[in-house]
Amino acid sequence: MVISTCLPVYADVVKPALVEISVFSDGRTSIEIRASVEALLTGINGRYRNTRDAPNTDEYDIFRGLPGEQLKEAFRNFHAELLEGVILTADGQLIGLSIGNIEIAPTGYTKVPRASVIWLEGRIPRGAAELQWYYPLRFGEQAVRVRQVNLNAEEYHWSAHQWVTEDRPTDPFPLTQVFTRSNFWSVAKVYVQTGFLHIIPKGLDHILFILGLILMSMRLKPLVLQVTVFTFAHSITLCLGVLGWVSLPPQVVEPLIAISIAYIAIENLFTSQITRVRLPLVFAFGLLHGLGFATLLADFGLPTGQYLAALLWFNVGIELGQLVILIAAYVSLTVWFSDQVAYKRFVTVPGSLTIALIGLFWFVERMAYFYVV
Repeated sequence: MVISTCLPVYADVVKPALVEISVFSDGRTSIEIRASVEALLTGINGRYRNTRDAPNTDEYDIFRGLPGEQLKEAFRNFHAELLEGVILTADGQLIGLSIGNIEIAPTGYTKVPRASVIWLEGRIPRGAAELQWYYPLRFGEQAVRVRQVNLNAEEYHWSAHQWVTEDRPTDPFPLTQVFTRSNFWSVAKVYVQTGFLHIIPKGLDHILFILGLILMSMRLKPLVLQVTVFTFAHSITLCLGVLGWVSLPPQVVEPLIAISIAYIAIENLFTSQITRVRLPLVFAFGLLHGLGFATLLADFGLPTGQYLAALLWFNVGIELGQLVILIAAYVSLTVWFSDQVAYKRFVTVPGSLTIALIGLFWFVERMAYFYVV
């Protein structure tokens, strides 16, 4: 191992443990610990500049003189303490470990500590995104790295080393390079949920715009036409915005989205039918809302190599949220009214006035935020 050549070699000095954690694509994990078994048995670690300074140096010297098989047998009494001391977690979940093979170096020059190898075994849950390792400081200092392995595809990825000289876990090691590399279906849960939550409950401006479309008329045909045009438009700019082909700064998009909400609501006060300009404006407003979605998705982040999958599933989440609003609002409003005139008086007018005032307030607020603050 290259790193071992970088460690200082002095007689009677316990070197840091070298820990290599291999995570295989089938979920197996193998942990290789290169350390002094004699030091582990006696509690002598790097805090002693010279093992002669330790209170149990005589016991340490006895272990160093034992043949490999005898030392291996003596180490059996330490198995439980080792397993209780080390901790491996995947996404915060504790991973059960067991001791596999132990390789004890043969007795050599007893003034130089021999490095033995201890293998631990366990299983990592599929889909785990990061790993943390803890090796108690009472066992000694350590240098740790993680290897991700896909044997079938012959893919390997080594992390950088972490040097741990304090009694703490390592920083998280990401497992996304090989072990949990995103694919088309694995990104579905995260991005459908993200898109849905951006509508319900976080997308109040989008909710009010959809409600403004519903409030124009209790008839289903105008609603379906408007929603179809709006969905088509925001899907276009969501795709173009995420891919970086179209962009507008938030100080332009956000005030205009507020105006779109106010305009739709105000027009509802004067008509219950789709006018010549209604659908083109709904399309234009949809383009604005799509740019807002694109900004959110860009801030949330896209998985490497799965941009299109994340984009698709995010859009699915948005449409699901939009569909829930449409069905819930349409059913809850129209079930109480069979007459268009009554619907206009008791639903369209008060609802549209409220939405228009909120939209105008947001416009003023956003203009002040972007252009005054």
